[in-house]
Amino acid sequence: MDNPARPIILSLMSTKTDIAIVGGGLNGPALALALAQAGFDVTVIDALPEPVRKNAAFDGRSYALAHASTRLLNAIGIWEGIADRTQPMLEIKVSDGRAGMGPLSQFYLHFDHTELEEGPMGHMCEDRILRRAFLDAAKAEPRITLISNDQVVAQNTNGPARLTLASGAEIEAQLIVGSDGRGSGTAERAGITRTGWGYGQTALVVAIAHAKPHHGIAHQFFMPPGPLAILPLPGNMSSIVWSETDETAARFAALDDADFLHVLRPRFGDFLGDISLAGKRYTYPLSLSIATAFVAKRVALVGDAAHGVHPVAGQGLNAGLRDVAALTQVLSEARMRGEDIARADVLARYARWRRFDVATLALTTDASNRLFSNDNPLLRLGRDLGMGAINAVPGLRRKIMREAAGLTGDLPALMR
Repeated sequence: MDNPARPIILSLMSTKTDIAIVGGGLNGPALALALAQAGFDVTVIDALPEPVRKNAAFDGRSYALAHASTRLLNAIGIWEGIADRTQPMLEIKVSDGRAGMGPLSQFYLHFDHTELEEGPMGHMCEDRILRRAFLDAAKAEPRITLISNDQVVAQNTNGPARLTLASGAEIEAQLIVGSDGRGSGTAERAGITRTGWGYGQTALVVAIAHAKPHHGIAHQFFMPPGPLAILPLPGNMSSIVWSETDETAARFAALDDADFLHVLRPRFGDFLGDISLAGKRYTYPLSLSIATAFVAKRVALVGDAAHGVHPVAGQGLNAGLRDVAALTQVLSEARMRGEDIARADVLARYARWRRFDVATLALTTDASNRLFSNDNPLLRLGRDLGMGAINAVPGLRRKIMREAAGLTGDLPALMR
């Protein structure tokens, strides 16, 4: 009674929400927007301060958004605001060779978007553009509460789910969703373990400026140490994802910019003219890491918290956005039936839906990397003949294109 401000302080320290999402990268805000538009109250907790996420400068980090993913972004109101800042992927060319020698076979794969009725197979979009678009949209949505510069230190799922933050704030929710990456604290606190292995490879990621236009063509050049992807960005710019052995990548990453370009040029080739670095350089150790369960008591995992795969097919974010669309549909349908959205059998529907698709993606990316990241002459002959055979059969080539565009399988409603 002597301190009338105390009730106000306590109310600020305790929040009730339908769904608490841990992780404010890309999948977390996408899920928050989808759920909010479905009528749920959502709280998103992110460890980074808002200005860091919102004011990122160009650094070349980009994503290949499959056609199905752009449908989701359109459905949640993001796509219209970013579409003119993305680069359509009109063609994809896949070849096999060695550094400084170019393709070593007449066989290759060539995918052309004109073979798809839906349009481009996907779009390249910078990380900073996506993050800002998600943040702005989430701030404008009254059903979403954003908590920045704070992190979860404890969670309890006995009864209503509860999260305790480092600031001392507490959040009560029906369901906790972990969207906090491969080292997911949400999964760890729920007792979910991971399985997987390293590839002995590290990805070198950087943006490149080049003299000649790329014409919207993405290139995947397979070399014995690992693949080099050259992905078109708006203007005469491309993002490269260059996989090398851990030892070689560490050596290249330590070079200054001039020496780094010196070792990149023989691998990159001269088909785009003179090249120069256009952003910071990043390195990412490559591994396969799959959660042994996608759900636990009042907990669900999405994105890298559930599955991290090799970037050889550029499907990491797309798989996460499929999680977003599937979980939104499962929870919305459960609520319409009057079910507890966090009940075990409800969450099991989401896990069953996503498990097969993720397992297939993991096996495909793992096998592709192992098949192409070597210099065995018999394997080289087999894969080159295989690419030639696929390229010669329009129906098979078109089927692979549709899979890469995310247009096959049991698509959630938000991606149709």
